[in-house]
Amino acid sequence: MIALGLEGSANKLGIGIIEHNIETGQVNILANVRHTHITPPGTGFLPRDTAAHHRAHIIPVIREALKTANVKVKDIDVICYTKAPLVSVAVVARTLALLWNKPIVGVNHCIGQITGANNPVVLYVSGGNTQVIAYSEHRGNKFIELPYTVKGMDVSFSGILSFIETVANEQLSTGQCTPEDLCFSLQETLFAMLVETTERAMAHIGSKEVLIVGGVGC
Repeated sequence: MIALGLEGSANKLGIGIIEHNIETGQVNILANVRHTHITPPGTGFLPRDTAAHHRAHIIPVIREALKTANVKVKDIDVICYTKAPLVSVAVVARTLALLWNKPIVGVNHCIGQITGANNPVVLYVSGGNTQVIAYSEHRGNKFIELPYTVKGMDVSFSGILSFIETVANEQLSTGQCTPEDLCFSLQETLFAMLVETTERAMAHIGSKEVLIVGGVGC
């Protein structure tokens, strides 16, 4: 069986072609062609702009993948695509399935990242243009206490960014803290909340394995 897969759930557009021998279980990657929507550092990527990038490049990338894999349309047995987020690749996948008369399979992008481990606790950190950036050379040295909301296995980030904005407006101009201090405090607070709930889950089910996945987590 030969499958053509379309991935476009974030800023990276990818077309993969794999060959799966059903009898032996062996899987060969025939093509893995990608094209990334690159934005200026620190700006993240907007879904609308990312979708426009994917629409502009997906046909050339598909053609390159077919050429790399050295397969024809008639050789493709099934078309797969990431269900969400972003609908651009889903539209293309459905169109190709109709044009080529091929079956289509939607793949859960999140579940695809967490398979392959034995009873793990999964910390899935994701979100369109959300990023966690590590501080450089320990420049932040003052910890500012931020709202910390963990109750059982529930985590709430509500209010943290507005609190950061308030602190920035009140303390940056007076020199009470630096931008590095704010970034350091935000990073440490968010990481502590995530680690606490993950460790609690591990202790509860007796797991020794953690998978950290997702666009932000990776």
